[in-house]
Amino acid sequence: MRTIILCFFLLAGLNLSGQDSRLASQYYNSGEYEKAAAVFKKLFDKQPNSHYYFEQYIQSLLAMEDYKAAETAIKKELKARPKHVQLYVTYGNLFERQFLPEEAEKKYRKAIDEMPNDVGVINNLGNSFTRLTKYDLAIETYVKAEKIIKNDKLFINNLADLYKRKGDIPKMTEYYIRAASLNPTQVERYKTTFQRYLTEDEHLEEMRVQLYTRIQEEPENVVYPELLEWVFIEKEDYNSALRQARALDRQNEEDGQRVMNLANIAKGSGDYNTALKAYQYIIEKKGKTNSNYVNAKAAALKTMRKKITQNFDHQPGDLDSLELEYEAFIAEMGINSRTESMVKEYADFLAVYKNDLPKAITVLDDLVQLSSIGRYVKANSKISLADYYLMQGEIWESTLLYSQVEKDFKEEHLGEVSRFKNAMLAYYAGEFSWAQEQFDILESATSRLISNDAIDMSVFIMDNMGLDTTDVPLKMFSEAQLLTVQNRYDEAFVKLDSINDMFPKHSLTDDIIYQKADLNMRLRNYEKAIELFTIVYTDYKEEIRADNALYNLASLYENQLDNPDEAKKLYEKLFVEFSNSTYAIEARKRYRILRGDDI
Repeated sequence: MRTIILCFFLLAGLNLSGQDSRLASQYYNSGEYEKAAAVFKKLFDKQPNSHYYFEQYIQSLLAMEDYKAAETAIKKELKARPKHVQLYVTYGNLFERQFLPEEAEKKYRKAIDEMPNDVGVINNLGNSFTRLTKYDLAIETYVKAEKIIKNDKLFINNLADLYKRKGDIPKMTEYYIRAASLNPTQVERYKTTFQRYLTEDEHLEEMRVQLYTRIQEEPENVVYPELLEWVFIEKEDYNSALRQARALDRQNEEDGQRVMNLANIAKGSGDYNTALKAYQYIIEKKGKTNSNYVNAKAAALKTMRKKITQNFDHQPGDLDSLELEYEAFIAEMGINSRTESMVKEYADFLAVYKNDLPKAITVLDDLVQLSSIGRYVKANSKISLADYYLMQGEIWESTLLYSQVEKDFKEEHLGEVSRFKNAMLAYYAGEFSWAQEQFDILESATSRLISNDAIDMSVFIMDNMGLDTTDVPLKMFSEAQLLTVQNRYDEAFVKLDSINDMFPKHSLTDDIIYQKADLNMRLRNYEKAIELFTIVYTDYKEEIRADNALYNLASLYENQLDNPDEAKKLYEKLFVEFSNSTYAIEARKRYRILRGDDI
């Protein structure tokens, strides 16, 4: 019972101290320094070992400019605790407040000169200098402490932090590298620190040079190569990073995950050659039993496709070789849960790049018949299959497949995609009223992209249907769009020209120009596409296609013509002059990326 009563009073006392401490801080923060000093003095008298309460008491006196009382208190505390040399820092600060720099310097020097072999006191002294932003003195404290204690590892993090505060990047880097080498399990934390503060190429180069020196001095330390790999990744020198990753993988007898991660980073940054080398390392060196084998094979195929098709200047021989690679992959791996997405991708490759619709349809048809494939892969395969049937002119097969997905995914994104595509089918067929009803429903779609496209189509139909008591021009235009989808470009041009001939100065004029620009884009007639897109956004600035034309033109300059400066100008023009456009946000993002911002 007595123990319980003692615990109760102890807890009550702690609670009261906490309340008094908060009260004192409130007084100090509100400028009531006399009241703050009184409460902090009371707290210190109760807890004479509390350096915090003493410091707060002195700071309150200094704020009141009661230098005499502060000096008396400091002298008294020094007499009682002569080994607490951090008190000389407080003493020095007292003189500094009175504009006596020479006296202050003497006290600061005395603190360092009389520093004992006591880690706790050393840390208090270093922290005291740091609080006063006297970083050089704090550094001097820890450097001397390493010699006194005869341990050059104990204060590495303190020194790294101080050099960071000073902005001394070389010394900060040196000490953080040393700290990381002593804590291999914390290396990711140190990478985060480096990423935050090594923001210039010269900083990364400094770290690279230091790491090379460290590796020569301590070749067995695995932290240095790992940090060097990180440096090369930050410098976007993925080929050099791969050398380090492979060496670490072999040295540590790893499972290839490090190399796989690097391959994915290189692929995402567009360094397809390095990514392919990394994937090939896993395939060849780790073998079929490795957990990354299938993923590496699949990723290598995707990378090869991106490399071949990225600039739209691929040769037929390149596509033939890639087709053989796809077929070899499927033959080796079979069609299962691990490869189903690659089979779908193969079909898309056949349709989009090889223009082999019959083969693409056969591959997808076989895929959707399998009961073992995933629900979403099957749905996406059905949508692509419907697209390819549409391209072949088999409208009934298309609408049947879209409807199946719409029914199976009624409240999901894929259901909205299928409903939109079915509405587009009705539009191509000239069933404008029904199509518009569907587009109006899809205006509330969860997908912003579908919602925006549905709104555009609804407005477009409303603006162009029945203006001349006939919907013939709109029917002709929708037929031209269907011909475009079916890659029947010559027929599409003829159909568009016939609208102009039969209905001159029709409201569809800007849409016709826009459609011709799109056709020229597909045919890689870029000069003509530029001319036509420019006409749309300059001569028809108030029409619905203007912002689309401007965005497509900017994208053309960025991706096909490799002219980022011109692309940047057009993206800026879009989000400034067409701020309400659905493309404005993406245009601003592309502009910032081209400007070099870290997105």
